[in-house]
Amino acid sequence: MTAKRSGLGKGLGKGLDSLIPDNRSAKKSTPAKEKTEEAVSTGEKLVKINMIEPNREQPRRNFEEDSLLELAESIKQFGVLQPLLVPVIIREYSKQEVVEIALIENIQRENLNPVEEAQAYKRLMEEFSMKQDEIAERVGKSRTAVTNSIRLLKLDERVQQMLIDDMISSGHARALLALEDKEEQYAAATQVFDEKLSVRETEKLIREWNKPKPEKKKVKKENDFIYHDLEEKMKGIMGTKVSVNRKANGKGKIEIEYYSDEELERLFEMIMSIREEVR
Repeated sequence: MTAKRSGLGKGLGKGLDSLIPDNRSAKKSTPAKEKTEEAVSTGEKLVKINMIEPNREQPRRNFEEDSLLELAESIKQFGVLQPLLVPVIIREYSKQEVVEIALIENIQRENLNPVEEAQAYKRLMEEFSMKQDEIAERVGKSRTAVTNSIRLLKLDERVQQMLIDDMISSGHARALLALEDKEEQYAAATQVFDEKLSVRETEKLIREWNKPKPEKKKVKKENDFIYHDLEEKMKGIMGTKVSVNRKANGKGKIEIEYYSDEELERLFEMIMSIREEVR
């Protein structure tokens, strides 16, 4: 939450004291009136609840809707049982600083899901031209961790949603990145979820998917034009597609396609009539 004058909640994550200097550290003996005036412009104070508004730069997008609905229903029935007390620190921050602090706070509280975290890193890179090593230093993570997080955004959107919904883990998601085709990513993710595969099993599955497929050698058949001509003649008689599939030693099969029950019945009657004529 933020105060409308770009204030931020006091309960920030660990390590923020080094990022946000505290103006109250050097207090001087001042008259009571001056202290009151100083408290109005800076430092800690109590404010009315209507002066507090959500942080528009909040990187967290997914909240537990059931818990919020339960809280709302409780307030409707019984009201607010405990007065709201919000100690705030009024400070001016740039847009980048607000995003950074909100990101750090949520990461340290582990409130962001992997996709939200990746999107927040990407935003810092694109909007504020921050490098990955700078971001890693600010959030207290390794550069590799930040890089791996951002790579999750290359996954198919359906797979990202599965990650948000805890259907697969970050380890599963990183393994799926080895598949470039997004349809294959989604198909593999679905198989991982359905079969409850571990990360190691998922990696094995992806290696199987990425094995080069053996090319089928097309055997050139003699007299192909004759069989093609037979197919065309039978197609003219049957009134539907006919395929002649040859095998070795003069064997093979004839496939006659139909597209409705009525057409199947028509083809059956035609074959039976030919049989009667042969007799």
